[in-house]
Amino acid sequence: MDRDIAIDVRGVWKVFGDRAEEALAAIHAEGLGKPEVLERFDCVVGVADATFEIERGELFCVMGLSGSGKSTLVRHVNRLLEPTAGHIYVGGVDVMGLSPEELRELRNHRVAMVFQNFGLMPHRTVRDNVAMPLEIRGTGKAKRWEEADRVLELVELTGWEDRYAQELSGGMQQRVGLARAIASDPEILLMDEPFSALDPLIRKQLQDQFMALSRELRKTTMFITHDLDEAIRIGNRIAIMKDGRVVQIGTPEEIILNPADDYVADFVAGISKLNMIFAHSVMVPEAQFEAETGPVPEDAREAHPEMDLDTLLGLCIDGHGILRVKDDGQTVGVINRPGLIRAIQKNHA
Repeated sequence: MDRDIAIDVRGVWKVFGDRAEEALAAIHAEGLGKPEVLERFDCVVGVADATFEIERGELFCVMGLSGSGKSTLVRHVNRLLEPTAGHIYVGGVDVMGLSPEELRELRNHRVAMVFQNFGLMPHRTVRDNVAMPLEIRGTGKAKRWEEADRVLELVELTGWEDRYAQELSGGMQQRVGLARAIASDPEILLMDEPFSALDPLIRKQLQDQFMALSRELRKTTMFITHDLDEAIRIGNRIAIMKDGRVVQIGTPEEIILNPADDYVADFVAGISKLNMIFAHSVMVPEAQFEAETGPVPEDAREAHPEMDLDTLLGLCIDGHGILRVKDDGQTVGVINRPGLIRAIQKNHA
């Protein structure tokens, strides 16, 4: 089956400075690093040869520390920044080839962005803030207010339509920002650290709400964060950046189990693996199990390939300590208590 690619980033470079082209040529010719580029050309490498694809409906997290290039990277998708080199395709269309009019169309209809600082208009009510993208399109007042009220219900802000931004908490303001992006019914959401300024409890609540909305609306989302726990919690896949480069891309499980280098390994070292490792990663084929251990008991408890270690441990406490892993009624593997313990020890859960 062909993959349906919503965002395709190919070899994107962003070098800031008056001598950017000269600096990039030297990078290619001499293999210069970020410090050498700054010293020789007084230029800063913001993004270095970024290449990845995001499938339609995917929630793709880009994670990195301050200065890693993650926020610079996301601003290339809707051309808030122009790359020094490379190509960006949205739905197969080369964004770099768009005219000013076509670019406005992209931003008004196909791609919406949610910023960390909310970006709400203080003189507008909540309803008017949410309806603003539709107003820019020329949608009539009754229709845009109807749509604003619908999405405000989605983000649980019914009853706050006529309030102003300063009357809302930070978490509520961020929900207004999310509602405004959704109201325009874009194909793609770009979210630049939308929850990072919020208190931990409010942040978790918004993460939960956003994940529920994401499942319901099936919007392609590029989500920027400096928090690996947040990326692991919400992302289908994660790209980790350092010094402008994407150093690893994978599912949360792949990132945790197989860090690409010491930099990624340091990030994942403190994360509990109990909820991030699943039965399909630790099970063995039934024939192998029977050859090494003996027959699987008829009354062995059943597990599913997507059950995590924490759930599997609970199932293993009683009975034989042997689990038959089934998918669609068919046995796909076997797990026993010693194998489960070894998996936990191996991954320092």
